[in-house]
Amino acid sequence: MTKENGLTYADAGVDIDAGNTLVERIKPAAKRTARPGVMAGLGGFGALFDLKGAGYTDPVLVAATDGVGTKLRIAIDTGNVDTIGIDLVAMCVNDLVCQGAEPLFFLDYFATGKLELDQATRIIEGIAAGCAASGCALIGGETAEMPGMYHAGDFDLAGFAVGAMERGTELPAGVQEGDVLLGLASDGVHSNGYSLVRRIVDVSGLAWADDAPFTDGTLGTALLAPTRLYVKQALAAVRAGGVHALAHITGGGLTENLPRVLPKGLGAQVDLDAWELPPVFRWLAKTGGMAEAELLKTFNAGIGMVLAVDATQADVLSAVLTDAGETVHQLGMVTGGEGVSYTGALL
Repeated sequence: MTKENGLTYADAGVDIDAGNTLVERIKPAAKRTARPGVMAGLGGFGALFDLKGAGYTDPVLVAATDGVGTKLRIAIDTGNVDTIGIDLVAMCVNDLVCQGAEPLFFLDYFATGKLELDQATRIIEGIAAGCAASGCALIGGETAEMPGMYHAGDFDLAGFAVGAMERGTELPAGVQEGDVLLGLASDGVHSNGYSLVRRIVDVSGLAWADDAPFTDGTLGTALLAPTRLYVKQALAAVRAGGVHALAHITGGGLTENLPRVLPKGLGAQVDLDAWELPPVFRWLAKTGGMAEAELLKTFNAGIGMVLAVDATQADVLSAVLTDAGETVHQLGMVTGGEGVSYTGALL
């Protein structure tokens, strides 16, 4: 008997053929991220990875997951989605390296109301670019088309990264009073604090397409500068010896993130005169009327990663990081007591 309504999944707003087409489109990008240990391409029910094939003898696995937050709103509103995937990868793999782990593979979750092939391809190609720059493989993911759950044009992203280290090499380890704090420059706001960023932009009266007051180009483009990937540089420092801890400076800023890698009874003293506050943060602070303390616990304030290192190795490690392309600032040191204390001024 023929059904009267004859409804299909496509009538309900889900295009299976578009999803299959997307998988085929992104296969070349995923293939470019291949590394030792990858066992299969995209399309299976699960993704396989061979730790022995990756060169590990007695590995400990480390996992991290994150999103991009309301920075997505700017990407959606401006149509500039090419680098938001780099942010997604960075927020996961920069956390992994803080444990001393090498990122091995990455999976993404992309959800939208209606799948737009060109938009989705650009997003996932950005994810692949972030993976390639971090030495990890994009080996799987999920695309969810969910009509009625998202407004037209909206989407959401989540990322999942797995890394490994040989047993006994976990970080933080050996942090002690007198360790030197080396700060690595950020590439802007990265991916935290964007609810406040967007509120400040509203206060300013500027539109995303207006000229940025603090740099060349439009405001939207400037605020979409992707999160810096610190993986290969940080691992080079770890392998050189003398690194006791790494802290990824995300939401909570220096004030909240440095204590996460310090043993009980130890704190950090940071000299705010050790680096120049980047113009984007100066503009945000001025326009939003932000106090310095609020700036330091909301944004990275120009420092995206901090290493606590043996004082005798600080100069050598600074050179290693500089040679790897980082801008390094000696911020201060690990001290007795707890929490972060500041000298000098950013504003």
